[in-house]
Amino acid sequence: MRLDAAVAEAAQRLSTTSDSARLDAEMLLCRSINMPRSYLFAHPEDVLDELTIGRFDKLLQRRAEGEPMAYIMGIKEFWSLELLVSPATLVPRPETELLVELALREIPREANWQVLDLGTGCGAIAVAIASERLMCDITATDISADALAIAKENVRQANLANVICIEGDWTEPVAGRRFNIIVSNPPYVGASDDALQALAYEPMAALASGEDGLDAIRILASDCGALLEAEGLLIIEHGVEQKDDVASILAAQGWSDITCHNDLAGKPRVTAARRDGK
Repeated sequence: MRLDAAVAEAAQRLSTTSDSARLDAEMLLCRSINMPRSYLFAHPEDVLDELTIGRFDKLLQRRAEGEPMAYIMGIKEFWSLELLVSPATLVPRPETELLVELALREIPREANWQVLDLGTGCGAIAVAIASERLMCDITATDISADALAIAKENVRQANLANVICIEGDWTEPVAGRRFNIIVSNPPYVGASDDALQALAYEPMAALASGEDGLDAIRILASDCGALLEAEGLLIIEHGVEQKDDVASILAAQGWSDITCHNDLAGKPRVTAARRDGK
């Protein structure tokens, strides 16, 4: 089978699963032949051997069953960085770049700040901030050893000396330390939310957080104040319908300057608050 015919047939096969069926087909074929995408356009007449067809078919089947492309390919772009991902980590979303942007607005370019990323997953937020603020020290924590292994590899591949990854439950592994800024993309989906069905390939512990999805945010609101320097900032990603609930949780814990920021789609996505002075 020729390369162009293989792509066309695969795109048709994926048309009911993916909104980018042809691109997915091209990327999966590139992985199967271990060549860049440009090769498909330059050599459409090349013929696949049976072994390669078999590899390609297995990848297509995974995608047709709904597995995210990021897990099949093992990588995902975030903040112009190519990051490793695995089923132990969430797939980084473009919306989360807003959290990085807000943190970078806060951190002076030459500052030697202490930054904490809670629930780092694949390390996307920590690596993005560290790559833009090389004078800062970033501490990234996660309760999942498997996720933390991916984060450490992403730090290594980015050649960053200003990130350390520590295993532990939320603030527990950094108790007694002080930070200038804390960022987190915690789980915030309700345990019975139908949206979880569409996210079945991703780690449930990184998605769901109690019946209303706010249990992790309650922990952050309660515990992060003791870790922040005076006037330090906490930045949390949350669901688009949780703006008011998150603000109420933070206010009840004495946080001030509570501000919600909209993502590029105009939806309330990230809330920032100042330490209460305790």
